[in-house]
Amino acid sequence: MAALIAQNLAPIMFAALVVFLLLGYPVAFSLAANGLLFFFIAVELAPLAPESINLSWPLLQALPDRIYGTMSNEVLLAIPFFTFMGYVLERSGMAEDLLDTIGQLFGPLRGGLAYAVIFVGALLAATTGVVAASVISMGLISLPIMLRYGYDRRLASGVIAASGTLAQIIPPSLVLIVMADQLGRSVGDMYEGAFLPGLILSGLYAGWVLLASLIDPKAAPGLPLDAVGYREPNGSRGVWQLGILVVFSGLVGYYVLSQTNTKAGADFVILTICVATVVALICAVMNKLLGAKRIAISAAVVAVLVGVYVVLHNQGHEGFALSMEMVLAGAIYALVVGIMERFTGLRLMSNMAQQTTFVMVPPLLLIFLVLGTIFIGLATPTEGGAMGALGSVILAAIKRKLDNNPSRFNFTIVRQATEATAKLSAFVLFILIGARVFSLTFYGVNGHVWVEHLLTSLPGGQVGFLIVVNVLVFFLAFFLDFFELAFIVVPLLGPAAEKLGIDLIWFGVILGVNMQTSFMHPPFGFALFFLRSVAPKQAYIDRVTGKTMEPVTTGQIYWGAIPFVIIQLIMVAIVVLFPQIVMHYKAAGPAVDPAAVQKKLDELLVPGLGGPGDGGLPDLNFGDPPKIQ
Repeated sequence: MAALIAQNLAPIMFAALVVFLLLGYPVAFSLAANGLLFFFIAVELAPLAPESINLSWPLLQALPDRIYGTMSNEVLLAIPFFTFMGYVLERSGMAEDLLDTIGQLFGPLRGGLAYAVIFVGALLAATTGVVAASVISMGLISLPIMLRYGYDRRLASGVIAASGTLAQIIPPSLVLIVMADQLGRSVGDMYEGAFLPGLILSGLYAGWVLLASLIDPKAAPGLPLDAVGYREPNGSRGVWQLGILVVFSGLVGYYVLSQTNTKAGADFVILTICVATVVALICAVMNKLLGAKRIAISAAVVAVLVGVYVVLHNQGHEGFALSMEMVLAGAIYALVVGIMERFTGLRLMSNMAQQTTFVMVPPLLLIFLVLGTIFIGLATPTEGGAMGALGSVILAAIKRKLDNNPSRFNFTIVRQATEATAKLSAFVLFILIGARVFSLTFYGVNGHVWVEHLLTSLPGGQVGFLIVVNVLVFFLAFFLDFFELAFIVVPLLGPAAEKLGIDLIWFGVILGVNMQTSFMHPPFGFALFFLRSVAPKQAYIDRVTGKTMEPVTTGQIYWGAIPFVIIQLIMVAIVVLFPQIVMHYKAAGPAVDPAAVQKKLDELLVPGLGGPGDGGLPDLNFGDPPKIQ
């Protein structure tokens, strides 16, 4: 009996861990206790199964080194940086400004507020990477407005919770950092691979809102016209002017990037958005500041910029010339706006266009500061996170100054963000330490070999493996959050996937989309808990209409989440069936011309040693050696 136990210690150890977790013990302590308990058992049973147990008492001395290696992991240092950045932005009111402005923009459309929530959710995901901050912000700000104007409670709850979970798949996602670390792959590659799936998933959410509003128009009504602000003097909304500004800025961004060596991909998109954002900001700022003298000043600025651009271009300063093109484009647009308004009375820069630009610029510039620097190879994810954390503080301070509102940024906000970051970092670190203790024993009893044989022997090859793994992760997500799944399950699945020839970046994105469902599973989804904490639990008086509003029940939140869980599973299938939406990251690397490399090697090779010449070694005469006095 003892010999049988010794030979099957790996599956027994894994089953014991599952039992510990189901009993409700904390994950970090369950992992560590399980690892130490079975280490003692394995050492005692090692003589009975020497071919499957490779543990001895001296191996315990390896634990401090493993724990120290975990604590000194620079990749995981990006987690506290992105967490701090997210909390500062959420508490400084950026999410509130975004939801207010974008809600005004989309509001009159049927389902417009839901589209605004999805759009802002994707934008917050690309700037914060923190689910809790996104869900709580949108729940506090958008849910009362959606209820005020008659949105179905299930649809409103589901949209807010699902849009908040976009922070798990759209870079700079925390789960992608952990996934890349556990799979031994580049975080930058994981970010590039997940970029398109994140955008597609946002589109699927919007598609469901469109379908729901077509089936039941009362479930997602548009805002009444008297509730829409930022109007023009003649009463129009000025949306088409915003469209012209977006198209113009986008074309300038595309033109500027097309003159560089940046190839099509996520980095090209991010950099194009950055350039377009700068151009739109220049247009809006010049329009706001120049006032009545807009034409004269704009014309003078354009003339000066043209001269500077010609000089820079002729002297070969292409980088500065490209930067000057952005400023020049903004000045030309401001000049055209002034001329049109003066001589035709037509406003090309509406209040809506100007307000949307000022609200959208900070998060978009922060996206470039974080993702752009990572994608173009200027910064590592850790360095990008550090710049993002500093950038969020600077943006919050600027916001406080411009709005003259101390509540936008103060020491209390910094302290709260620091405390929340410390809690999450400690949570992650304790799970990592427990996972290290567990893995030391599990690998010592050949548990990784057992798991690899179990998974690689599944019928159907790669397809069978992916189906079983995704079903397993989906059901485990009912009980474990994404950190626990990433630290317990992913290290066991990665080697088997690699042995089957599966690209680990693609595999990581598949698991990332699947693990996103852990935030939406009724009844254990964390996003549902976050929304429940801010949704009205009792009837209340709406502060605008004065009407008595019914509360949002837990059942309505759960039913609203189910369609979005199904959409997330559809997204998993899309990523599996169309791997190119992830694998494009391979085409983003620098192109190497073999002929150029060979030419350079020929120049460097010493004649007579395999190079193209045959003149032998050159005469290396260094003179007489120095005399010793």
